[in-house]
Amino acid sequence: MPIISFTGLLIVAAVAFLAPLLLGLSPLRRLPSVVIEILGGIIIGPSVLGWVKVDLPISILALLGLAFLLFLAGLEVELERLKGRLLTYVALAFLVSLGLALLAGYGFYAAGQVVSPLLIAIILVATALGIVVPILKDAGVSDTDFGQLVIAGAMFAEFGSIILLSLFFSREATSTGAKLVLLGGFVLVAIMCAFIVLRVERSPRIAAVLVRLQDTTAQIRVRGAFALLVAFAALSERLGLETILGAFIAGVILRQIDGDRMLTHPHFRQKLEAIGFGVFIPVFFITSGIQFDLKALIASPATILRVPLFLLALLLIRGVPALLYRQLVGNQRSIIAGLLQATSLSFIVAASQIGLDLGLLTKANVAALIAAGLLSVIIFPIIALTLLRQQATTPGQVSSVMTVESS
Repeated sequence: MPIISFTGLLIVAAVAFLAPLLLGLSPLRRLPSVVIEILGGIIIGPSVLGWVKVDLPISILALLGLAFLLFLAGLEVELERLKGRLLTYVALAFLVSLGLALLAGYGFYAAGQVVSPLLIAIILVATALGIVVPILKDAGVSDTDFGQLVIAGAMFAEFGSIILLSLFFSREATSTGAKLVLLGGFVLVAIMCAFIVLRVERSPRIAAVLVRLQDTTAQIRVRGAFALLVAFAALSERLGLETILGAFIAGVILRQIDGDRMLTHPHFRQKLEAIGFGVFIPVFFITSGIQFDLKALIASPATILRVPLFLLALLLIRGVPALLYRQLVGNQRSIIAGLLQATSLSFIVAASQIGLDLGLLTKANVAALIAAGLLSVIIFPIIALTLLRQQATTPGQVSSVMTVESS
């Protein structure tokens, strides 16, 4: 058995505890705690104090944190709303974003700033669904048509970017054609799994046992959700796809089979969020800060200059296509949606690490991309929430958005 030290994990746990506490005591309480967690990781990591290096316990918990982040993001996806005009608009907006991202990627490539324009395009086209959803929840608009439109757009971008990353830049050396076949098989397995679980859960005898055991020490629903998460992460890895794809799909499936959650198990979602946001997810973000190469970022003015360029690219690529939403929610709320859709970090961190491992991204570009993601999380949601509050308090302004037709 390897010798394992928990000293580094203790410091990480302390940062995870102190980050939201200090944020709650400060005037910057509206700042997402993920920013403080990553900054805390940078401070305790090799770039500044050098107290912590990523060892086995930290890396395992960080990997579970990334999986839980995507799992809970998938849990927010309401596929039943993705139809009619809503689906048309978010799909069209994503295609426009992808086109703009490819232009930006090849622009950076032509300027000699990046090695792989396609990878940069895929990284820049994503939205941090796991960050946007809590922001919308805290603002009290996640269940409105406007909130669901933003979530749908973010979900489409996150799902699309994960699929594209799995197809073109998986660590497994299979061809894109083979990966398409494997991806199709993965989707079929997911559908079959959802169907089987639904049939089993509808059995009166099994349903009664689930209700009886769900709030005991068995915590049967939580165990089942964790088993589903690990199963799809393992399956995607086995098929040569990215594990983040499996984690996200597991969350989407659980959302579909958990239809009566408010009737028989109203606290189930809270338990999963407590495990994810209370234990694993902060470790992932703090570890991302520990691995952040600050020296590579400040090594040259050219690298520092890439940060505002990447940030501007995020705003243009994800923000401008949101103007297509004007017919659904009006001009101002389409701008708000664009700012929220331009918020990206978790996928940037995960995809940048993959690009670094494949030799397609330099440490300087990884640092610049993550720094741009951090700034997007700090700047764009604050502006969006300010505009949202101003709109809600403007005389004669209706607080609810226009109804998004589903037919």
